[in-house]
Amino acid sequence: MPKTPRITPNSPRRIGVLTFQRSQLLDVSGPLQVFATANDLAVAAGREAPYAPVVLAREPQVRTTAGLVLQTTPLDQADLPLDTLIIAGGRGVDAACEEPDLVAWAAQAAAEARRVTSVCSGAFLLAATGLLDGRRAVTHWDHCADFAERFPKVRLDPEPIFIRDGDVWTSAGVTAGIDLALALVEDDLGRSAALAVARQLVVFLKRPGGQSQFSAALSLQKTGDRFDTLHAWIAGNLRQDLSLQTLAERAGMSSRSFSRHYRQLTGETPARAVERLRVEAAKRLLEERSSVAQAARACGFGSEETLRRSFVKRLNINPQAYRERF
Repeated sequence: MPKTPRITPNSPRRIGVLTFQRSQLLDVSGPLQVFATANDLAVAAGREAPYAPVVLAREPQVRTTAGLVLQTTPLDQADLPLDTLIIAGGRGVDAACEEPDLVAWAAQAAAEARRVTSVCSGAFLLAATGLLDGRRAVTHWDHCADFAERFPKVRLDPEPIFIRDGDVWTSAGVTAGIDLALALVEDDLGRSAALAVARQLVVFLKRPGGQSQFSAALSLQKTGDRFDTLHAWIAGNLRQDLSLQTLAERAGMSSRSFSRHYRQLTGETPARAVERLRVEAAKRLLEERSSVAQAARACGFGSEETLRRSFVKRLNINPQAYRERF
């Protein structure tokens, strides 16, 4: 269990990014740049830099899948405990999980750190330590099936951008590491500081953790062309009656047969799919400065309260707060 490191109150928070051969460059550089920018802004304002980031690996150099070689601090020279351990992902994560000394070091560092995080497939290495057992976690959507099979004790949720379970944070693919790092800055320094970093990096949206890795329309494409026409019709008729009976009639099927086949192909009920499409459309309208009431009417929610409940359930944020943030 992560705990508070033995550091003095005014010392910078030590951020250790654990990497390995054939890691994903952006998994390392994205979070690092967030912390570096937070330092730059603090110093420019006459304050002490809040972070002391370091890149860690077994070897003094690692080659990323982008071909760039990173200089690192070898693990036997690492200054422990860390405030935050961040485990990067990449194509080399499977090999990293097979290195007992690396897994043991990660487990020890995680046990001593105040908080532990992973980026993308770095969740595999974090899970190999056992720290994710019984916890909610996320990884890149393309690795979820493999992850669930290898680590059945982890409560995997394949959708969010990132998940916080106590002092253990996991994030989805690649750029989600930037979202995660911004959330860590917000947790440390406050929302205004995190937004200032996001503006400096020209990150247009500081996405909440509950936001999905992929759009509802994209995720529904796994049905092939069986229901493509229906999905296109739904997207263009969100204000209409989209009951099970209506959708079944559009698909030329009985309600019972449609419900069964739809769930088999998409993994969710028609009602849940409609709600996802409506929430996604409402998000776009709110980002374009529509009011909550306008978004609720345009997307077929019937009332602002229905929209609010759907937003909170799916995004962990209410529509008014989402509009203000984005």
